[in-house]
Amino acid sequence: MEKLIKIKSYLEGKFYEREKEIEGLLVALLARQHMLLIGPAGTAKSLLSVELAKIIEGANYFQWLLTRFSTPEELFGPVSLKELEQGVYKRNTAGKLPEAHLAFVDEIFKANSAILNSLLTLINERLFYNNGHPVKTPLMTIVGASNEYPEEGEGLEALFDRFLLRFEVDYIADDQNFISMLKGSSSLTEAPSITLDELHDLQFQTSLVTVPDEIFQTLAEIRRKLRDEGIHPSDRRFKQSLSLIQAKAILDQRNTAQLQDLLILQNTLWETPEQRDVVTDIVKEHAQDKVTTMLKRIRKEFNEIMKQVYEEKTTEMVLEANKKLKQLDKELEKLWKENPEQRETIMELAEVVNDTRRDLAENILDI
Repeated sequence: MEKLIKIKSYLEGKFYEREKEIEGLLVALLARQHMLLIGPAGTAKSLLSVELAKIIEGANYFQWLLTRFSTPEELFGPVSLKELEQGVYKRNTAGKLPEAHLAFVDEIFKANSAILNSLLTLINERLFYNNGHPVKTPLMTIVGASNEYPEEGEGLEALFDRFLLRFEVDYIADDQNFISMLKGSSSLTEAPSITLDELHDLQFQTSLVTVPDEIFQTLAEIRRKLRDEGIHPSDRRFKQSLSLIQAKAILDQRNTAQLQDLLILQNTLWETPEQRDVVTDIVKEHAQDKVTTMLKRIRKEFNEIMKQVYEEKTTEMVLEANKKLKQLDKELEKLWKENPEQRETIMELAEVVNDTRRDLAENILDI
């Protein structure tokens, strides 16, 4: 697992403001799932995949840019003329997608009908039909990329759905990161490496990660909340998402999944860009333990109360604030009695609330 940390650290040092995408790519690889990057040209979508492929010793890497006029030969190999003379329609797949462990397909939504069926079968089942016979492929992960989302009515819904992880990427935002990118990465350490056998072992370990019942219950709660918002990820997508949760645990060097691992699902459970923010909020709300959720809510209420006090500065407002703070104090007391193992964390906030109540009484009311 240490090699994963080194790889992650190396890639984050080489690609600025791509921490989430790097984590997503490693999670996809461990889970043997596929990942989609959507964003303008020049945002290092392909470079990230190329760099990761260099790190995996022994892996076959395939990369291609699709156009509306791309043919099956470009992805799956040309028809063997020698075989054709014998009446056998067989493709020579050497160096092409059916023999790749990791692949990057740019402008993937320009896949035409001649390519689409074979591509879907390869993505879904890791099978390529050659001369009518299914051939098992070594494919672990396809990284698809596009400058834009597919339009409705183009028949690409099934292809879009097969990418379990989806990320929007944009240009570097921070000026200093932009300058560092311009200067280059001369200070980077030597690139780490991992063998294909080591990666397969990590993928096996990923499949053995324990998923506690709390995770399953939380997933049911997330599904219910999403449905209330009119968002309906398929049962298959939820089922496949378990592998992402397990992979996230392995990436964090754990053999048991935790609630925080659910955060990866904010890149999984939305179907349209308009749904993304709602999904993110719901996932974040549930990807933490109940005490953390309560403390976050109480802290937010506390800040809102104090904002009103400082904006209005009236005796009535101070008295009302004191009453509300007393109620928060009671909630915190109940919380630590029910969760003694987290008493220290809870009491930190309780002390802030109590100190503020005293300040209101002594300094504002001059009592």
